[in-house]
Amino acid sequence: MKGLRTFLWLVLILVLVAFTAANWNSVEVRIWPGLVMDAKLPGLVIGAFLGGLVPTALVLQATRWRLGRRIANLEATLGNSGTANSSSLPSDRTEPQS
Repeated sequence: MKGLRTFLWLVLILVLVAFTAANWNSVEVRIWPGLVMDAKLPGLVIGAFLGGLVPTALVLQATRWRLGRRIANLEATLGNSGTANSSSLPSDRTEPQS
């Protein structure tokens, strides 16, 4: 599995390098009237991609962490109540009637 992950990262890096080499152009970005920024196109595209990816990844990681804690808490509660309830279960023995 690590080999596949390494291969995918390598392919992603090669695609980014090819994109950067093919599109190394300066573009003008108008921020406000009278305020123009010159930037390289790959920087803008990669920055926009990361601007959307990073918050989404942080929300996903926070959700997984919260659900993991919740599951661990429920398992601990179930484990504690399972040992406490096993002694309080009624036995199958019947009392002799006199």
